[in-house]
Amino acid sequence: MLTALEKGVKGGVWFSLIDKVYSKRNLLSAFKRVKANRGSAGVDHITVEKFSKRLQNNIEKVHKRLKEGSYYPQKIRRVYIPKPGSKEKRPLGIPTVRDRVVQAALRHVIEPIFERDFSDNSYAFRPGRSCKDALREVDRLLKGGYEHVVDVDIESYFDSIPHDRLMEQIREKIADGRVLRLVESFLKQGVLEGMREWRPEEGTPQGGVISPLLANIYLDPLDHLMKAKGFRMIRYADDLVVLCCSEKEAHKVLEQIKEWIRTAGLRFHLEEMRVVDMRQVGSGFDFLGYHFERTSHRERISRWPRKKSMQRLKDMIRERTRRNNGNSLEQIIELINPTLKGWFEYFKHSHKWTFPWLDRWVRMRLRSILRKRAGGRGRGRGLDNNRWPNAFFTAHGLFSLSAAHEAVCQSLKR
Repeated sequence: MLTALEKGVKGGVWFSLIDKVYSKRNLLSAFKRVKANRGSAGVDHITVEKFSKRLQNNIEKVHKRLKEGSYYPQKIRRVYIPKPGSKEKRPLGIPTVRDRVVQAALRHVIEPIFERDFSDNSYAFRPGRSCKDALREVDRLLKGGYEHVVDVDIESYFDSIPHDRLMEQIREKIADGRVLRLVESFLKQGVLEGMREWRPEEGTPQGGVISPLLANIYLDPLDHLMKAKGFRMIRYADDLVVLCCSEKEAHKVLEQIKEWIRTAGLRFHLEEMRVVDMRQVGSGFDFLGYHFERTSHRERISRWPRKKSMQRLKDMIRERTRRNNGNSLEQIIELINPTLKGWFEYFKHSHKWTFPWLDRWVRMRLRSILRKRAGGRGRGRGLDNNRWPNAFFTAHGLFSLSAAHEAVCQSLKR
């Protein structure tokens, strides 16, 4: 396959791939991937740990069924998880461990075929690419004078991809009927939601190992359309922006993207599809958890965590710093430090004023716990700041966002 990927295959279409999918070596490698991602059990209640206890036997069964053509995926367990910074919840489909292994094995085989031709402006779920790469490119283009931004919002993208059109795109590169049927069986997997069972007519279930690849495949024509026309689009899954040099070009791009989305059988939020003039003070847009904004004519465009990203952090800290918390201060700090460190690692390139007030807010939460334990009421404030100064929390090992940001700045200066 590697040789063929380099030289190409006749007609650009791949045959006889199923034997590579059901290869025991591939299935074992797929299980390692599933195990690393962890995750919950599906409808059969078999966890990753339980599957691994009889690994060779389970792999042998999957291998045999795929080889014989008698493999059929089980139902997906549907759960709902909170949306960051919102009271709404989003659906998440949890396939069984066995099905996740098969999806990972299938992805190992077909991903290189499509990855070879994916556009450079696509960053999500791709080898060697990340959110930070997409953010760096946005930053580079803004500094390069591309200050008219087309902000695009595809409505419920993962849940609305048309199955028939997606399969047409896959057939352009893959002609192995058994592989195609396997892909389609995962698209049409039954869903178990409480006591209700149903089969989706569109969309790729969020939570499936193969769903991110399928989502990239369906938007690939848009990537190439924008690139062919010379437009600077940066896409991470369904989160995308196009940066333009003029307002005229930006509005032209916006209309073309709207038309493409309609033609592709997708939907968009009309009120959220807009052109943002980043030359204007106060103008801004959100992308991958960050908010980009022009704060003054003299300063360059700044960025900081968007409101939902801030809210998500605060919700996580609140959960661990309730005033009736029975843990010691050291234990509480030990619980929240990983959250603060992980959040900082992603948002460390935010404007410097982002961090001091968040540090103050975290210390206020801790002072409120100490205040209650000392017989007081309400939030930690006033004399509490003298009773438990900042140095007190530093001595107890509390991670400081401000200190970490200062260290990053010093390192960059060196």
